[in-house]
Amino acid sequence: MAKAKPKATGYDKYVNWKLFFIPVVLFFAILILPTPYGMKDVGTEIQVGPTAVVNLITTELFGEKSSDASQWELLTAQIMERNMRMGALSKDRFLKRDLKWCKRYKIQTDSANLKRSHAFIKENVSDKAFADLLNKSVELRKEGLKYEDLTGKERKAADKGAWQIKVAVAMMVFVVFCFMTECIPLPGVAFCIGLILVFTGVVTRKYVAMLYWSDACWFIMGSLMFAAAFVKTGVDKRMCLMMFKKLAVPNIKWVTLIFFIIIAPLAAFISDHALAAMFLPIGMLLYQNSLTDEVPEDKELAKMIMIAIAMACNIGGPGAPSGGARNVIMMTYLNDMFGFDIGYFQWVTYCFPFILVMIPVTWVVVNWRFKPRITSLAPAMKHLKSEIDKMGKWNGKQIWALIIFIIMVFGWFTEKAFYNMGIYPVRLGIGVIAIAGAVAYLLAGVVNWRDYQERVDWGVVWLYAGAIIFGRTLDSTGAAYWLARSVIDGLAPLGMDSGIPLMATSNGLTAVLTNLMADGPAAAAVGPIALNMAGLVHPGTTFLPFMAMGTAIASSFAYCLIIGTPPNAIVYASGYLEPKDYLRVGVPMWFFANILIVLLTAVYWSTRGFSGLPGF
Repeated sequence: MAKAKPKATGYDKYVNWKLFFIPVVLFFAILILPTPYGMKDVGTEIQVGPTAVVNLITTELFGEKSSDASQWELLTAQIMERNMRMGALSKDRFLKRDLKWCKRYKIQTDSANLKRSHAFIKENVSDKAFADLLNKSVELRKEGLKYEDLTGKERKAADKGAWQIKVAVAMMVFVVFCFMTECIPLPGVAFCIGLILVFTGVVTRKYVAMLYWSDACWFIMGSLMFAAAFVKTGVDKRMCLMMFKKLAVPNIKWVTLIFFIIIAPLAAFISDHALAAMFLPIGMLLYQNSLTDEVPEDKELAKMIMIAIAMACNIGGPGAPSGGARNVIMMTYLNDMFGFDIGYFQWVTYCFPFILVMIPVTWVVVNWRFKPRITSLAPAMKHLKSEIDKMGKWNGKQIWALIIFIIMVFGWFTEKAFYNMGIYPVRLGIGVIAIAGAVAYLLAGVVNWRDYQERVDWGVVWLYAGAIIFGRTLDSTGAAYWLARSVIDGLAPLGMDSGIPLMATSNGLTAVLTNLMADGPAAAAVGPIALNMAGLVHPGTTFLPFMAMGTAIASSFAYCLIIGTPPNAIVYASGYLEPKDYLRVGVPMWFFANILIVLLTAVYWSTRGFSGLPGF
């Protein structure tokens, strides 16, 4: 059968200066325009707020400024300040903070100082006094600190914070326009992100270099390398035939439905990164073996298969707490801020129906938006079977490829749990395990480096590395927080600051941000603001856990951009997709999913209630 060589979409193009001129002008225009007061206010909160709050706490608790406090006293104030930012205002939450938690939030300490800090709070500060002090700290950070009142170093720090937010917003406009129009090769956009951050002074040259090699970037690189090993050895053919040989009529519609039925529920319990990497070679093989001399190329078929894999991974995450960091983040926020705990099984019973509805809807949308010329994959199945028959029994390289793959997948599923249990002395991360698997293929003689060089789309690796930096910048500079606060505060006068309208606003904002940054930071940016508003207008009601679950689900709606989620980037490596292909399916899915959350809340969740809490 004829095989069409995948084309690396956009990689052969040169810069379209007529289009590229537009995002460049917009970028500089935003930087030149006067800085809005809201940015200065957020810059004050982020740059001056932590120091001011720590100083307030040491003064109130120990009668001295933070500069004069001892190590354990300063530690006490720093933990309280971090708790305040997370909305954890209770004494009980403070006493649960351990060395691992301090390390995660870069609070330097040791066991002796932490024990002394815990002992002081436990013995000398009542629950009410603790909560009152943190509420006073919240008021100082949000209301007490005024940009116009700052002088000297504090004014410079606030100005720096406001400048960084402005750069992040300008960069967001630049990046989104470039991704939507492909006016510059997409890996080039990834490098522009790093250059912008260094030239504008947001980060140092050393720091930006470190950001390009995050664990997620390593994972995408390693997963594409193991996909190359699968393709070379023919393991992908064996797995593909095992999945689809029972189909009486292997029509493309039923093949994509199988993808959704298998992948989406698994994504609630297994990393969506891993699932996309596992099914990418199978999808590519299906397409390549479906081509004939009469139809040597069918772009719509290739796009349909690739998009189906990516969207199946994306819709499954909300189904269980293990489906993504966003779910755990919102569960933690809810517990820390209001003391409401959502159990694992309880989450599944509330959120898994979202997946059950989205599977048929997304399947229909994919089949509606893509119209392939080839609809029957029966010739592909027949060709696969003949090729596997020629292979004969499993050979040594295929066996090693499968063994290493199984060990790697086991490591992806268990590395976090084994670290928490003390089995692993260090946290490995899924990226390190993916690269270890890629090296293992070399050591076992399954592949050589030329295979990786020719079969891995290295542009996608750099593309997602830039996307990670972009998202982290929106988060760390406070730009995402500024956007979230501005939108929610702006809609308050319109009566959208309570009930279902507030939830729809919060979810919609989260769903926009998650296409620009990782799902965890998107939930972290909107979650505290939305939950705080929910606590003010509907205290002690079911609205609080519903808001937490809704925000977590909305942060999985990264359907529209390549950079929105790793599965999108991984399937882009096939070379068959263009950025606009994600929009063809992503836009209708995005709107439907946002409506579905509101309907779930109003009909299913509200009817069921939550752990005896009153309704809202």
